[in-house]
Amino acid sequence: MRARVPVLHLATPARSLLGFFRNLFGGGSQTASAPGEGAVLIPRRSTGFQHFTQAILRPDGQRVLDLGPTSSSNIHFLTELGHKVYNEDVLMAANDGRLIVAGEAEESATIDVARFLAEDLQYEPESFDAVLMWDLCDYLPEPLVKPVVERIYQITKPRGALLAFFHTRDAGSEAPYYRYHIKNEEALELQQGPHFKLQRVFQNRHVENLFRDYTSIKFFLGKENIREVLLVR
Repeated sequence: MRARVPVLHLATPARSLLGFFRNLFGGGSQTASAPGEGAVLIPRRSTGFQHFTQAILRPDGQRVLDLGPTSSSNIHFLTELGHKVYNEDVLMAANDGRLIVAGEAEESATIDVARFLAEDLQYEPESFDAVLMWDLCDYLPEPLVKPVVERIYQITKPRGALLAFFHTRDAGSEAPYYRYHIKNEEALELQQGPHFKLQRVFQNRHVENLFRDYTSIKFFLGKENIREVLLVR
């Protein structure tokens, strides 16, 4: 099982840039772990995850990629189904100071997309049968949204399933970032994570356009102003 935890690599002169970057995109330096004793877990039934589970219920073991923080409950649930689980915390990696590129004007820093793609999500084409994307797109820095979606498409097998969540406009700009833990085949538990700023709210047509290369897309209305989307490569 592969898990990647980004490490902050910053020279002293870049620290002011990092502060600007955090103000712009949110996020903190803490890394994710399994829910600890006393962690507040919010239960949520998920029709989208229920359909995702049904899509991966095949007798042959599959390779599943979880793009959120490492979760022992996610690993346990998926391995109990006979699957191999790979984990990569893409949002934490996207907020790593190594990707900051200073601009000529003050407060014009941006992200080195080419470096991110060269160092992260490095898998062979069509490596995975299924992908748990969670609400990654809502919190990713803008320059990385389309490249990350394209990379995920490349590393997913044809007919592979992808589950993604999107906030509705009613969620508000201060919607907290949650880690998702699988409870069972139709329910999740949410645990508040690092302070990542909600970057955008996608309309349905924007989601359809972002994933236009997929063969099918289904929308489900979730709770707490979340839309759940099940896609098939």
